[in-house]
Amino acid sequence: MRSIVRGLGLAATTMALTAATAVTAVGTADAAPTGEARLYAPSALVISLAEGVDPSEGIIRAVTLSCMPTPTGTHPDPAGACGELRANNAKFDQITKAGSAAVCTREWHPMTVTVDGVWEGSRVSYRHTFANRCTLHNGSGTVFGI
Repeated sequence: MRSIVRGLGLAATTMALTAATAVTAVGTADAAPTGEARLYAPSALVISLAEGVDPSEGIIRAVTLSCMPTPTGTHPDPAGACGELRANNAKFDQITKAGSAAVCTREWHPMTVTVDGVWEGSRVSYRHTFANRCTLHNGSGTVFGI
């Protein structure tokens, strides 16, 4: 019993020292010089598209979008999506409003978009269900054009 406790104690000490070393090594490389503020608030999102009302039942596609310091990610148009988010103050309901250019059928084949992540330092989570693909493309803007 004593050897098990001693072995667990040594393993825990070794892991703690390894973690402390890794944090110290990484922490000093990433740390900003003393007295400097961060240059920007983080903005990183995961945007997904699913068939149906419940996004957990059939995700078709998911992309990443990071808008600071420059637009990047797997989104097909990161610069356009970041610009649209900034123009609408990241109010996703404004982005998902129906457009006026296209006429869509009333077929019910729901498509659900979700957004999870951080926008300008604040946690965001959003979900919207469109009646079908036509309404999705008519009212989704660049952000949900995935």
